[in-house]
Amino acid sequence: MKKIAYTTLAAIGAIALPAAAQAQSTEGADITIGASVGLHDLGIDLGDLDADDGEFDDFSIDDSAEIYGGFIAADFPLSESLFAGVEGNAHFGSGPIEAEYGVSARLGFKTEGGSKIYARGGYQWVDLDVENLTGVSEDFLDDNDIPVSDVGGDYLVGVGVEVPVSSVVLRANVDTIAFDTLRGTVGVGFKF
Repeated sequence: MKKIAYTTLAAIGAIALPAAAQAQSTEGADITIGASVGLHDLGIDLGDLDADDGEFDDFSIDDSAEIYGGFIAADFPLSESLFAGVEGNAHFGSGPIEAEYGVSARLGFKTEGGSKIYARGGYQWVDLDVENLTGVSEDFLDDNDIPVSDVGGDYLVGVGVEVPVSSVVLRANVDTIAFDTLRGTVGVGFKF
């Protein structure tokens, strides 16, 4: 599954380089490339397990992961203050998340000072580290032919803000994947 993450990063890079090169000639396009960090809570609820019989008393899951990666966004003005755009992201994770990557559309408005406030929606894939998440060895699962899907995806919705500071853009986003998880990221980007 790490191959998928590396391939996604390479694809984002392949898109980013020509986009950055074309940014000077694309009138009206606002292209930002940057790095981001965050926390992704997978929202796993053990309350659904039958805890009355005591079988799961000692079973716990740490379902929060730090994520580190990058993004590329391209916004196009619809009016003086309204814009629409697209964004791609890819992150590596710690703990229960090996990697995550996705694409989304953005719609928002730009203030007189250049700040952007937007909503976004798209699709996000998450590559889980099953062994870290459950404590069960992936070798054990493979040796016993226990099929476990460790990559899943669903729709992403969220909100964000970008604030220009000197020659960089500071940003913050709060997202959810299918209203099951909560994901917050902050980042810094450079405009082209």
